Amino acid sequence: MRRWSVDTGGFSRNPASHVGEATNLSKRTHGKVRPSRLTSRSGSRRWLGPLVLGSAAALGAAAIYNRKQAQDAEYQHPPIGRFLDVDGVRLHYVELGQGDPLLLIHGNGTMVQDFTVSGLVDVLASRYRVIIIDRPGYGYSTRPRQLWTPRAHARLFHSALQQLGVERAVVYGHSWGTLVAVALALEAPSLVRGLVLASGYYYPTLRADTFLLSPPAIPVIGDLMRYTVSPPLARALLPIMIRRVFEPAAVPERFERLFPKALMLRPLQLRAAAEDAALMTPSAMELERHYRELRVPVTIVTGADDQIADVGRQSARLHRELLGSEFISLPGLGHMIHHLDPGAVASAIDRIAQRSAV
Repeated sequence: MRRWSVDTGGFSRNPASHVGEATNLSKRTHGKVRPSRLTSRSGSRRWLGPLVLGSAAALGAAAIYNRKQAQDAEYQHPPIGRFLDVDGVRLHYVELGQGDPLLLIHGNGTMVQDFTVSGLVDVLASRYRVIIIDRPGYGYSTRPRQLWTPRAHARLFHSALQQLGVERAVVYGHSWGTLVAVALALEAPSLVRGLVLASGYYYPTLRADTFLLSPPAIPVIGDLMRYTVSPPLARALLPIMIRRVFEPAAVPERFERLFPKALMLRPLQLRAAAEDAALMTPSAMELERHYRELRVPVTIVTGADDQIADVGRQSARLHRELLGSEFISLPGLGHMIHHLDPGAVASAIDRIAQRSAV
């Protein structure tokens, strides 16, 4: 029987021969494909290991560097006040002057120096016993793991003031500190004589900064971030953020020279700022239901051109809701009014002190 050879382009009339050739072709084809897949997988394993080790080494180096930066910051800017142990929290505080007690509560990201370098304390200490407390996690106060709402701050501050022998006080709160000031008046109405609320955030809104600043507050992931990538990122963004809170006014030379900016970049303070940013909107939602329960004189003061807290939707609205409140809007000034016009803020405090005199 005649056959055509496969090699000459023909085909075999013998089916077994044809199947054999197909089988051999399949084996040759599979033999060529499988090694390439194995090579690809083994190759990916070869670079994955060094990548993981390299990333871990980079994060470790960043953590060591950031820890050294934090230690240097604390060496250059040691505590300027004294300490109280209150309900498991070590609070750093400054007390200056004599007279009726006046409590100053700072905002997010800052510390007691926000008031001491502004010139406001210089004006007030001549006639008040001025008390400034680093809120938990800021400056040199500790911040145990818990939900640090404005009401939690208020209860802590109430206990601290009791330790200091303060029975009645005028309270000035700035920015995030206004939430704490309001909560203190609600939690301890017999303690608070009157409120001065400056540049505050009182009603919930959608805020981009909440989403941008909150990641270091996330457990585990946030802890990794604040010891590695967050400090250098915050250091790069800090000049922009500082300009923003003072706009449209220029950043005062006194602030640039004296404020301990390096303390703001430590991991614990970054965590505190992130947690406060995340809690700002829900805290305003909870407190706004109780504003009409306030039974103390209230003065609301703000920079008319505040770039951080919308004046119409925040301070002006609160003034309309609180009958009998005083509203002061300072033209041409931004968020940091106690730096930009400490005299006007001191005058507002004086008027509240006079209205609440007993």
